[in-house]
Amino acid sequence: MALSKAGKTEQLDEIRQRLSEASSFVLLNYIGITVKDDTVFRKAFREKGVEYKVYKNRLLKIVLNEAGYTDFDKYLEGTTAVAFSKDPVSAAAAVTEGAKTIPQIKIKCGFLEGAFLDANSVKDLAAMPSKEILLATLLGVMQAPIRGLAISLNATIAGLARALQAVADKG
Repeated sequence: MALSKAGKTEQLDEIRQRLSEASSFVLLNYIGITVKDDTVFRKAFREKGVEYKVYKNRLLKIVLNEAGYTDFDKYLEGTTAVAFSKDPVSAAAAVTEGAKTIPQIKIKCGFLEGAFLDANSVKDLAAMPSKEILLATLLGVMQAPIRGLAISLNATIAGLARALQAVADKG
């Protein structure tokens, strides 16, 4: 459908706004997807806090080039949808999960906090544990030496207490 000049300007502004608010986004090819699958796909995205939108490739290219991102140019062909996320992993996880259940969905590339990601990097990003799990793991690793020291000190003190009790029991 042809857009008027005002419509194009409006969409360009919308894309700029979404890109500025997004921590990450994923470009995907959705050709051949059924309306039923698309509805399921969009619902899953909403549940994960991911915005899913279809834009004209030319408009995406204009905004991305304005921002200095030319790596996307070769991926802006055919059908292109964009999944925007305010956190680093949600868009990649949602698209990767959707691509597993709907084989027509193909990941083209992605973007994470200023860096271009190829399709394999998007899949790797999706496989990463959540921020909360990573922080809990880090905290566990940081506590391990302290816990070990506490156990060692406790064992030493307990051994001393048993030795003193043994001496007291003999005497």
